Amino acid sequence: MTDPSGSRHDPSSTAATEIEAALRWLATRRHAQPLALLQHAVRDPRSESAVRLEPLIAPTAALGGSAPEVRALAVWGLIIHTVNRIGSNGESRRRNALHAAFRLERRAEITEPWKSTLEARFSQLLALPGVFGDPRPTTTTPMHRAWRDGVAQKLAPMIRDHLVRLAGDPGGWEPYLALARSREAGFDDKAPAADTWSADPTAGFRSPTDGAQPVFLILFVTTVFMRHKTAYRRITERLVTAREDGVDGYFARALTGWSDHPSNIPVRPLWNCRLDDPVLSRTGESLVTKLRFPRPLLRNESHFFVSEAIDDHITEERRWVNVEVDHHGIAPGRLLHGHVPVSGLTIRIRFDDAELPAACWWYAEQTERQRLTPPPRGDPRRLPIADGNVEHTFTGRCHPRDNYGVAFSWPAS
Repeated sequence: MTDPSGSRHDPSSTAATEIEAALRWLATRRHAQPLALLQHAVRDPRSESAVRLEPLIAPTAALGGSAPEVRALAVWGLIIHTVNRIGSNGESRRRNALHAAFRLERRAEITEPWKSTLEARFSQLLALPGVFGDPRPTTTTPMHRAWRDGVAQKLAPMIRDHLVRLAGDPGGWEPYLALARSREAGFDDKAPAADTWSADPTAGFRSPTDGAQPVFLILFVTTVFMRHKTAYRRITERLVTAREDGVDGYFARALTGWSDHPSNIPVRPLWNCRLDDPVLSRTGESLVTKLRFPRPLLRNESHFFVSEAIDDHITEERRWVNVEVDHHGIAPGRLLHGHVPVSGLTIRIRFDDAELPAACWWYAEQTERQRLTPPPRGDPRRLPIADGNVEHTFTGRCHPRDNYGVAFSWPAS
């Protein structure tokens, strides 16, 4: 792998101590946020930031011609992901100290934004009951110890191992990009984020039914590929937040075609999940597949994973792409730079060039009959078809017990 200066870089040769030094420098700058420092390091290879952060930045050369913002977000997402894997739960001393050090999400007990210095941020951790001792300590000594041990014994070695695995694998950075984009889109330190702390992301949503999957979707991006008038492939990316302890997987349903008995497409894991339970199928019911996570999630812990549904033998004509909310809801949609989805539900459809629809539109909370009625021309629900592609991000909440999707009509024969 080659870094911006043209020299070869081998992540396996980067000692954890070098990564530790870069992380310490990143966390202790007084007047700059970590992401801004990472971006500056990529933009200006001659800067102090670039020199100090080289062990973290150089491995992103695998992303090729990606913009500096993308490479910096990839590293930032890797740091966030790794910090949130340290300790067994949100009461972990090391995790809390690392959150303060890198100005990540604050616990609800910390009511003011993170202070500018590391010492001041550790002082804010004194507000946490029971985390650093009971009774609460009167000095920041336990915080400094947790920070020192956390970065040296856990964070730096774990990031080194991740960088070795990511060497030469640009696609491997995608989950970290998604995580960083979600956080920077609105889950900042002024409001505890749904993926790590105790804030309730479902506030304002309808209540789910009994038996609903115990997860909340921060990000849900599904991309459907059409062949003629059928949907033969569907790739879905999800960033979920557990609503209770012990969430070990996600039940995915795949339906295609449009008839009284839609065809079933088996779902298979692509990233950060595995096929655990056999497909559950009953006469007249949809195919249900359990995608198991690498380990059970604790309440308010997040996980990013990708699955695919594919069937080369289907023939049913498709009239819509639908998402049924059988869990605790999907966050409002947000776009980075106006076109990159970082939260919420996004549906993308790639049509066959030989079979383009006459019209496309999005629908929300409608019956099957209603969703098939095209809105009039000029209605904001109408979606343009550009180079055979249609895309829509739902900017409002997607509530439990309802359906959201993109419908289309075919030209008259």
